[in-house]
Amino acid sequence: MRLNEIDYPDARPIDGYGPGFFRVDGKIIQGNVAVLPSGVKPWGGFDDTEPLIAALGAMDVLFIGTGAEIAHVPADFRTALEQAGIGVESMATPAACRTYNILLSEGRRVGVALIAV
Repeated sequence: MRLNEIDYPDARPIDGYGPGFFRVDGKIIQGNVAVLPSGVKPWGGFDDTEPLIAALGAMDVLFIGTGAEIAHVPADFRTALEQAGIGVESMATPAACRTYNILLSEGRRVGVALIAV
């Protein structure tokens, strides 16, 4: 079987994660992180919608990694994003990382906000 390396032109893939950190595009980020078309930044969690809403025009869907296990996001958080016009998909952080990378490799306009595991 032939394996091909995925190329992410002008994008920021999630290379890995571990207890309390993420490696995004080769750089280590401690704690929660938002990986958006505008850049990579620490994320304050469910009380921090501002950077996510600011990325509205640059992405079609936002994945929310809820930690080691899938969990519901707070209703006010989801409502704020959906009222701004952002489609939200929540899943466990490992699944959110994988799904984000797959859609990113397809050239899709995606973002992800991740709670550290």
